[in-house]
Amino acid sequence: MENADQPQHVVITGGGSGIGLATAGLFAQRGAQVTILDRDPAAKQAAADIGAGFAALDVTDEVAVENVAAQLEAQSVAPSILVTCAGTLQRTLPPEKLGWPEWDKTISIHLRGTYACCKSFGTRMAARRGGSIVTIGSVAGILSGPLHAYGPAKAGISYLASSLAAGWGPSGVRVNCVAPGFTETPALDKGLSGGALDSGPLAESAALGRLIASKEIAEVIHFLGSSAASAVTGVTIPVDAGFLAASGWTAYGGLRRP
Repeated sequence: MENADQPQHVVITGGGSGIGLATAGLFAQRGAQVTILDRDPAAKQAAADIGAGFAALDVTDEVAVENVAAQLEAQSVAPSILVTCAGTLQRTLPPEKLGWPEWDKTISIHLRGTYACCKSFGTRMAARRGGSIVTIGSVAGILSGPLHAYGPAKAGISYLASSLAAGWGPSGVRVNCVAPGFTETPALDKGLSGGALDSGPLAESAALGRLIASKEIAEVIHFLGSSAASAVTGVTIPVDAGFLAASGWTAYGGLRRP
């Protein structure tokens, strides 16, 4: 069983903004050593603002991922928790208009990048016989939608969590996935301001009738990373304000709101 008193070193990819930054801030507030890995140079200042370490990283470069994992492993407190938040959005295009470059980029950052980070950090955790990995999926990987690259990538991430949990479970490594719904992040704000998305229908599509705050996702990630979830592995937990629960009501006229 995990030792709650053992120092935590939390590594968060894509930790410079959105869910990643909210998660980094929460772990830092609760006493963990945090390292943010991000390819955006602005993330270095975001890391400094919360007292976290920083290393530049493109998660699609498996050689760079391996090098960073080796460097962090050599530190006084080896990484005990990995959170894979690095990602990108995909335009909602019909398949005949979704070009291969956009498809490949989306799959590479989400699925390849997640696997590369899990492989490098998880292998080291398994050798130390303990650790926790939290991957970031999406409700888009659970329910059909007009995201023909993003959705399959997120579905693959959920599958990875399950398969890696079984593969590394005997070595004491837990692997889980969080599947956010529509969350208030800079990426979503960009879609709203550009007119590609409308906050009204997004909120109304969820049972709770609202969007999700990044910190609400971070709280679930923190739980899964902690010893409080010591018996939880191989699962995907939607954090979606009831989006999946409400989706089946559309055929019956939608939710009955007061």
